[in-house]
Amino acid sequence: MTLLDGKTAVITGGAQGIGLAIAGLFVQEGARVVLGDLNLDAAEAAAKELGGPGVARAVRCEVTSSSDMDALIQTALDAFGSLDVMVNNAGITRDATMRTMTEEQFDQVIDVHLKGTWNGTRKAAAVMRERKSGAIVNISSLSGKVGMVGQTNYSAAKAGIVGLSKAAAKELAHHGVRVNVIQPGLIRSAMTEAMPQKAWDQKLAEIPMQRAGEPGEVATVALFLASGLSSYMTGTVLEVTGGRFM
Repeated sequence: MTLLDGKTAVITGGAQGIGLAIAGLFVQEGARVVLGDLNLDAAEAAAKELGGPGVARAVRCEVTSSSDMDALIQTALDAFGSLDVMVNNAGITRDATMRTMTEEQFDQVIDVHLKGTWNGTRKAAAVMRERKSGAIVNISSLSGKVGMVGQTNYSAAKAGIVGLSKAAAKELAHHGVRVNVIQPGLIRSAMTEAMPQKAWDQKLAEIPMQRAGEPGEVATVALFLASGLSSYMTGTVLEVTGGRFM
């Protein structure tokens, strides 16, 4: 038997990068998945790649929208009959020093990461608590632990996800619903590989394991937190960083 046999998972930001890696591993482990993403074309292509309508569905979702989140979760219930795992992964960056950052850049990042994760957590919890089971996995960042130059918005949002998740974990534990957090460090992706070589080299020098992580290495930790392997864990924060800033 696979770890997520017969389970249904919803993954925001599921069309690419870490979200898609999580979706792919979940499908390998027996889950049906619903991918929520702003880019519907990319999400539909990913769902097709994962196995098509019997295994994966795609929904256009703006995570800051309560109605979009309702529709995303309802798709899981209508298509597959349950909601067992929620992964709140969608995110954006609008990096700038605090001196030059606009109010709009601050608000956008806080909205997508923090409000989006709150939306996903509360909407999933409303379904899961009725069924007395479920696992919510929220994706934070090492930036939420240590703070990064040029990321007062992103670091604040990612730190907020930790506090939100711990509070939600306390509220939901007696309903059989677990809430845990992953804090990835430098993970190889289209976004990180676009950074200047000097910045990449500087970050790499801070990592004891002397390499960037791969999206699949975050996905395996998400699988652990989504599955029965972590049945006595809630409110925890797992760092996937190669030892950076330990």
